[in-house]
Amino acid sequence: MSSLSSQPSKPSNVLIFLFRLPVFLYRLGLGWVFGRRFLMLTHLGRRSGRVRRTVLEVIRFDKSLSESIVVSAYGKKADWYRNIQVKPAVEIQVGKDRFIPIQRFLASDEVYDEFVEYERLHPFAVKNLSKLLGIQYDGSDSGRRLLVDSFRMVSFRPRSVGDSKVYQ
Repeated sequence: MSSLSSQPSKPSNVLIFLFRLPVFLYRLGLGWVFGRRFLMLTHLGRRSGRVRRTVLEVIRFDKSLSESIVVSAYGKKADWYRNIQVKPAVEIQVGKDRFIPIQRFLASDEVYDEFVEYERLHPFAVKNLSKLLGIQYDGSDSGRRLLVDSFRMVSFRPRSVGDSKVYQ
């Protein structure tokens, strides 16, 4: 039996509702309840040009760089990921802080290393994530590599002007 049964499928309507719920909390000014664990990405539709907002889990925050690393569990199929490949992110909101970001797409070896560390720190979340995505993951190194090959990760950090960060 393979350790990875399939690529992630698009989320169900119930999951879409649950994934969008944090956007409403951010819009109500309650983004602070997530701390640095989640951020809201504001981006433009790649075809429509319309403003879109997506809340993403921060899998690692580097305080020294103010850098947040997020994962696209749906890989390159995720709309937000496809949008920022065409038009860079417009704004990031982490809690009450807002900034214009510099974005960087992580290389596959970086994605693997980030996932290994995330799995070490959050084994329960990884177990549930694979179930949520409909992926059979056995925890083996080969299974981990197959799983991670479907992920994409992006780093966001504030643009700097001199020594100060640009916040809105």
